[in-house]
Amino acid sequence: MSRRNLTLLTDLYELTMMQGYFKEKQANETVIFDAFYRSNPNNNGYSICAGLQQVIEYIENLHFEQEDIDYLRSTGLFEEDFLEYLRDFHFSGDIYGIPEGTVVFPREPLVKVIAPIMEAQLVETALLNIINHQSLIATKTARVVYAAQGDGIMEFGLRRAQGPDAGIYGARAAMIAGCIGTSNVLAGQMFDVPVKGTHAHSWIMSFPDELTAFRAYARLYPTACILLVDTYDTLKSGVPNAIKVFTEMREAKIPLTFYGIRLDSGDLAYLSKKAKKMLDEAGFPDAVISASNDLDENLISSLKLQGAAINSWGVGTNLITSKDCPSFGGVYKLAAIKDNATGKFIPKIKLSENAEKITNPGNKTIQRIYNKETGKIIADLICLVEETYDSRDSLLLFDPVETWKKTHLAPDSYTIRELMVPIFLNGACVYQSPKVMDIRDYCKQELNTLWVESLRLEYPHRTHVDLSLPLWNMKNELLSQYHFEGQ
Repeated sequence: MSRRNLTLLTDLYELTMMQGYFKEKQANETVIFDAFYRSNPNNNGYSICAGLQQVIEYIENLHFEQEDIDYLRSTGLFEEDFLEYLRDFHFSGDIYGIPEGTVVFPREPLVKVIAPIMEAQLVETALLNIINHQSLIATKTARVVYAAQGDGIMEFGLRRAQGPDAGIYGARAAMIAGCIGTSNVLAGQMFDVPVKGTHAHSWIMSFPDELTAFRAYARLYPTACILLVDTYDTLKSGVPNAIKVFTEMREAKIPLTFYGIRLDSGDLAYLSKKAKKMLDEAGFPDAVISASNDLDENLISSLKLQGAAINSWGVGTNLITSKDCPSFGGVYKLAAIKDNATGKFIPKIKLSENAEKITNPGNKTIQRIYNKETGKIIADLICLVEETYDSRDSLLLFDPVETWKKTHLAPDSYTIRELMVPIFLNGACVYQSPKVMDIRDYCKQELNTLWVESLRLEYPHRTHVDLSLPLWNMKNELLSQYHFEGQ
């Protein structure tokens, strides 16, 4: 699990296309590719961008070792001159991206690659693999955290994740989106994030009786004494024995700094309310009541509505796998090709009978527009990089499909921020990724820029993603051109 060369973590056709570009020397122009997605997972009102740090590590370590070249030779698909070229291959282009933890919306580029087409083509698969996975888990986590209404969410999914990488980087994404800790110790070490956990039913079962097991655990971990109370009988045995141990700790002058119980089965609403009453009557009103057991945002919301006395949640399978929506759906599309004679980018567009699959051409960036008074997002504006905006000017926004829907923003009524930042320039990394816990803080601030209507779990408000007038004109000129040529 140490640093690995993932150069061959790609689809075969990326390499066969690379050889084709290599043979057609004039075809290896500088190009622009956009990585974006078309719809939010879970019908959510937003997504959380994550995975950029792993993209950086992948690009920095991109090279073909001798064993890679030998393997490619063994397939019989590649000629010697191309294989020889791969010996000195490295990424020499530019990459722009949206920082991790940023709230994002469909159709806007999360990553933009500007590079010779052989290089831009090779990185497609790994880039999508990384961004799709971590953005999916971060978005799912944000929903779970929202449902918990300020209670702590612990990520407990490692044993149910689809392999070590999914468990490790899923935990990272979950921390970015608001978890207070993870059970994954390797993720804790790698990303310097809090690790948390209690004990299993097997701990209780390995002792002669439940009370003895609780006492042993309390002696070992007096400052983190969360006792699992449902091994035998939650209300008749587990909670009374936990109260007995907490009483003994208090009598022994052991500070009860962090203590409580965990429920892992049964009717969590009913049991938590009964347990809370018992703990309060025994003089432990500040005891944590933690719950686990196949939780997700919907069940947590339901338990909240039922008045469950739970204030800490351990969420595993449904979070780490995004079980009800297991794919993010990011794509990687060609947007422009550089004309070597003029140095200008020629916009390219992919057509489709499905309007959502028609791409936005050209060299683009994203301007995020906020209500000046509230700080909430009004809309995102995808525009060409050469466009300039000033909040001292009025701004007209319009829906790129239903163009009669327009919003006029008066001067000084809004603020504006460009989302994309340079990550690599001329093959060198120019971006320093923040620590995961700092990204987590930034993500919390980002979520606060959403209107509450965009945060709700069902039928959220959709934030507008508009095209600037120059980009809209460019797109429609290309659509008209290809329509005319197809007649």
